[in-house]
Amino acid sequence: HGSAPDIAGTSVANPVGSIWSTALMLEHLGHHTWAEAVQRAIRLAVASSAARTQDLGGTASTRQAGDAIIALLDQTHQEAGELASAS
Repeated sequence: HGSAPDIAGTSVANPVGSIWSTALMLEHLGHHTWAEAVQRAIRLAVASSAARTQDLGGTASTRQAGDAIIALLDQTHQEAGELASAS
């Protein structure tokens, strides 16, 4: 938990920073489409109160928040594939 060892093992840490760092690395490596997809999934997840951790006024656990972002990323990836095959 980096700078918050007091919450280690309590499942209340917000995973957005860790996931966002992945988007930044993807951007740095030139994978702009994937970086934007990760950032979009984060934005959509945080917009939903069900996917917010306690620090953002929600009740989601670390795993629930991360799973919500992954599900949105999977959905975005699937939609992008459908759009590509339709054109």
